[in-house]
Amino acid sequence: MKFTAEQIAGILEGTVVGNPNIEVYKLSKIEEGSQGSLTFLSNPKYTPYIYTTEASVTIVNSDFEPENPIITTLIKVEDAYEGFSKLLEYYNQIKLNKSGIEQPSYISEATKVPDDIYVGAFAYIGENVEVGKNVKIFPNAYVGDNVRLGDNTVIFSGGKVYADCIIGDNCVINSGAIIGADGFGFAPSKEGKYSKIPQIGNVIIEDYVDIGAGTTIDRATMGSTIIRSGVKLDNQIQIAHNVEIGENTVIAAQTGVAGSTKIGESCLIGGQVGIAGHLVIGNNVRVQAQSGIGRNVKDGEILQGSPSFGYTDWNKSYVYFKNLPKLVKTINELEKKVDGNN
Repeated sequence: MKFTAEQIAGILEGTVVGNPNIEVYKLSKIEEGSQGSLTFLSNPKYTPYIYTTEASVTIVNSDFEPENPIITTLIKVEDAYEGFSKLLEYYNQIKLNKSGIEQPSYISEATKVPDDIYVGAFAYIGENVEVGKNVKIFPNAYVGDNVRLGDNTVIFSGGKVYADCIIGDNCVINSGAIIGADGFGFAPSKEGKYSKIPQIGNVIIEDYVDIGAGTTIDRATMGSTIIRSGVKLDNQIQIAHNVEIGENTVIAAQTGVAGSTKIGESCLIGGQVGIAGHLVIGNNVRVQAQSGIGRNVKDGEILQGSPSFGYTDWNKSYVYFKNLPKLVKTINELEKKVDGNN
């Protein structure tokens, strides 16, 4: 699909400097721009590329004035980065603007789907599923019985939503994500064997939640595992049974949260963090990558290390950690001097 500079400026409420009729049909980095591509310039360190890029159209800040000749057509907007992001969102909406039911796919007769749904080939939708408006279920996705899918929710290829789970409006479940698999519940016997504890709860995902590829969110043993509105989960994260994650919390890849832990609102949790079970993590907590959390955490704490402790204390201690061999050598030399003087 092609767009003219004038059309793009209309979307962004910007001003064209150059040829308003020049067309673009792809996106590029400014340093890799070629004819027919659209790019942007917001970071000053990339300014030299504006004079060499072959991109047909470049989005720039409204105060940008070239100091040398350029061949690219400019679209001036208040904030180039924000404008380009808006354009990416617009482009993504067009790219995902699919509708209809492809065959072969399966939709239970006990499920009624709206006219604007998209169901990809080999997708499965079970019994008594409630489907909102403009839902998109891509090929090879699975939606179990009694699931509720809110408006504008997207399940990409290979995404799985097990029975009885509830997904809110405007959610994205990426490929390979599994919502509602059994929690890790086993009871040990006197003989050392383990018996499975039935997991009869569900998962509730509220509105505007993004679930990364390969991420798993286990159903509750009883009750619900709850992901509150605005939460963003990266790829390959494990959320165990009966966990609750507060609004607008962001968690990076390969983090694991054990059962029944409650995480507060607006937390930032780095990659490969391990969080033990039955803990309470406060609001606005920051956890650095590869930290291990084994205790309750108060609001606003910043943690690092395994086991973790205060971020400032960790940085101070690290100065000593890395100098331990030198310190040991110094102590040994001092002990020899003391022994020699006795």
